[in-house]
Amino acid sequence: MHDMRLLREQVGALRDGLRRRGALEALEPLVSEGERLEQERRTHIAAVEERKAARNVSSQEVAKRKRAGEGADDLIAHGRQLGEEIGRLEVELAATEERLHRILLELPNMNLADVPDGDESQNVIVHEWGTPRSPEGVKPHWEVGATLGMIDLDRGAKVSGSGFVFYRGLGARLVRSLLNFFVDLHAREHGYEEVWPPVLVNRATMTGTGQLPKFEDDAYQTMGDGLFLIPTAEVPVTNLYRDEILDASELPRGFVAYSPCFRREAGSAGKDTRGILRTHEFDKVELVRYCTPEESGVQLELLTRHAETALEKLGIPYRRKLLAAGDTGFSSAKTFDLEAWAPGVGAWLEVSSCSVFTDFQARRANIRYRPAKGEKPRFVHTLNGSGLAFPRTIACILEHHQNADGSVNVPEVLRPYLGMDRLG
Repeated sequence: MHDMRLLREQVGALRDGLRRRGALEALEPLVSEGERLEQERRTHIAAVEERKAARNVSSQEVAKRKRAGEGADDLIAHGRQLGEEIGRLEVELAATEERLHRILLELPNMNLADVPDGDESQNVIVHEWGTPRSPEGVKPHWEVGATLGMIDLDRGAKVSGSGFVFYRGLGARLVRSLLNFFVDLHAREHGYEEVWPPVLVNRATMTGTGQLPKFEDDAYQTMGDGLFLIPTAEVPVTNLYRDEILDASELPRGFVAYSPCFRREAGSAGKDTRGILRTHEFDKVELVRYCTPEESGVQLELLTRHAETALEKLGIPYRRKLLAAGDTGFSSAKTFDLEAWAPGVGAWLEVSSCSVFTDFQARRANIRYRPAKGEKPRFVHTLNGSGLAFPRTIACILEHHQNADGSVNVPEVLRPYLGMDRLG
């Protein structure tokens, strides 16, 4: 969420940021309304303060007259009238501020200066790692997974509906192996604190990271208690210190968490319908970092390298893509997508999205730090990235490490977890 002062002091920069995202035309009515309401808010504040000052003067005059034995009925009546006006203005002020707050919740973050303008056609490949395997002769993961008894899409659809999957036998063991490998890598080698978060969160938590109100249609909500199934562990872990003040000595901080993730994927009908590339429930290990504003650029590179390391250890070719402003997520100021090569489907698959949010999420969730003793608290900068998402990583393993006889070589780092060097 943006600081309310943006609508007063930097509304031109806000409009330029929305233009870069390609969202100015759609959101201009909200910006104009917000600009008007911010002016109204300041007018109401000035009117309230003026009447309070007048009431204080009147009260002092009443006391003076009473000490002198003089009547003060007129001043008492005037003071009562001022009180009624103050009450009315404060109600109007509260309504104005509430509407302003709602508008600010609907406006996306500002992109950093080095993010390219434009839509996804302006995304930039920053670098590539590994040699992509030729698609020739490589079977898609759903065929390999079915033949090896690892992936059961039909029974997933029968039990839960389209977009759900059973991992069975070696498939279930592979999922468990990835969980342990990813968490061990990031906790032991990269220094993240391991967290096991709840998968049901309240509305304030979803709002804190930017899922609400804009993306409520994508979320699964429970009946009666207003709880949401999380779309990613980013949501509970980022909110871990909501409404708290950290000490500067505690920063930067990193957290790693596994969770199942639940997404309706509203508006995604017809996309990636084969196999496990787009499902309503999937597993993911998430990386979350807090830092000071001065460190966030370095921290984004650090977090992204941690996610890349997971792909390198699995021996999967990938590329890092800097997203253009129009392709950057609502809350993000800058995002690198990591795309792994899947030769069986002949496509680069996003397996991680590493983002810095500046103080956008921290302002919504009120996560602050105190730079030094006695100094005013500041908002932290938050970052997150997948380290990694399981389904597409599994697809790449089954396709990139596939043998001619239909078996699959197990990446060396997974062999201690799986207890074998080949799936077949």
